[in-house]
Amino acid sequence: MPALQLAVIDVKPGAALESQSGLQLLRPRIYGAYAAPAGPKKTAAIVMHPASNFMGHYLIGPLAERGICCLGLNSRYAGNDTLLLMERVIQDLGAGVQWLRAQGYDKVVLIGNSGGASLASFYQAQAERLTIDTLVDGDPAGLSAADLPPADGLALCAAHEGRSILMRNWIDPSVIDEHDPLSADPALDIYSAAHSPPYTPEFLARFKAAQRARLARIEDWVWARLRLLRSQRTPGSPCDQTFVIYRTHADPRCLDLSIEPNDRQPGSVWGNGVEGARAVNYAASQMGRITSLTAFLSQWSSHSRADGPANLARTSVPALLCTYTADQSTFPSTRDAWLSAGGPRIRNVDIQGGNHYLAGQPALVAQVADEMASWMQRL
Repeated sequence: MPALQLAVIDVKPGAALESQSGLQLLRPRIYGAYAAPAGPKKTAAIVMHPASNFMGHYLIGPLAERGICCLGLNSRYAGNDTLLLMERVIQDLGAGVQWLRAQGYDKVVLIGNSGGASLASFYQAQAERLTIDTLVDGDPAGLSAADLPPADGLALCAAHEGRSILMRNWIDPSVIDEHDPLSADPALDIYSAAHSPPYTPEFLARFKAAQRARLARIEDWVWARLRLLRSQRTPGSPCDQTFVIYRTHADPRCLDLSIEPNDRQPGSVWGNGVEGARAVNYAASQMGRITSLTAFLSQWSSHSRADGPANLARTSVPALLCTYTADQSTFPSTRDAWLSAGGPRIRNVDIQGGNHYLAGQPALVAQVADEMASWMQRL
């Protein structure tokens, strides 16, 4: 396998306080790891997630072995999405595309793995037609078409629809007190002994309505709080703040396999079985747990612009979808949403038995690499 090399890429600064590091504020940089095969520089790929460290991604080496230079790129928010703005992350992805073009690669493909799928789609939609002038909170976005060179294709795998859709589907509606992580209404608690799979249609309807209501309450509070802070904005005064969203892992599909059946096992991608999923729901470090007002609006709220399928529908490039059929966080409706958005431009390949990370499944990693490499080489 070609040796991994380090890519160090300068990026444009965003919000003044995105980083506590003086060096990073002075000269913002992002980092990636790549493997470049010998020979002509024809096709390169970037695999990137809004917040996860993808410098050790499982496709970097296998794609290089198949003739595709693959860059596992980190955003400026790697490891900490508290202040993450999706509009800044696409700037970082654009810097990666520019860097690969500067290395001499004729074609660049975006690999959207997991949460990277909505990122890749969001990026390509804005690269093809920039429409964003302001951030969701109303501040100037500072995006430039020159910073967002279009890619030549999108390869998606274990692709969920986006952070805002995850929050809508996963937020726990049984929370009674937003300041108490242990507060729970047993009538809406899927982890309560009072409820067990299979859930009744009546319970699922009440549950979904309560999810929407809780998320709407949080969104209303965020907008009101932001207006208050900005009404008092003077030099040196705060115009954003962090807050906690407790219990964000309560999707009934994790426990009830009769809802959108596939090859998955009960539980979460981070914890097996009912107890594993429940532990994730109450954990201190899980999805969207700590966020700022502006980051919530950009990532997690219904106002987020990073809806994956909606953005894919705005693009024109070919797309490949690799569906992992034992994934515990993507489902048949997820695949259908991507395929509907991509229309005749997108081809789906089911990776039978694949879990979300292809953990312990080297043969399936090779299968995905084969599918992606051959598809990319035909672009």
